[in-house]
Amino acid sequence: MTDEDFYSGLIRLHILPHAAEEPIFSLGIIKELRYHGYKISTGTLYPMLHGLEKKGYFTTRHERPRCRDRRVDEITKQGRVALTDAKVKVKELFRELIEGVDVLKEIVDGIA
Repeated sequence: MTDEDFYSGLIRLHILPHAAEEPIFSLGIIKELRYHGYKISTGTLYPMLHGLEKKGYFTTRHERPRCRDRRVDEITKQGRVALTDAKVKVKELFRELIEGVDVLKEIVDGIA
């Protein structure tokens, strides 16, 4: 697995909650992802969005604000179910990561 493969899963996890709040468009998501430290282009983002649409998590429409074609994605019921499932899994993973840190801290404290 490459770093790109690893981070693409995390990026998808960032996209779904935003789509659950309101329809999303690529430039807005790219800006949000940059805020979280991800630097991706539309060439990277669009295949992810297409994949989410193909899985049935999004529906897509095109708008033309100011004479530009803009892709707008909206989460579907199936996407909301996937987001709920992902939240459970992320909470479990986070708990394991934190427990690992606590165990490591106990070991280090025991050595010191």
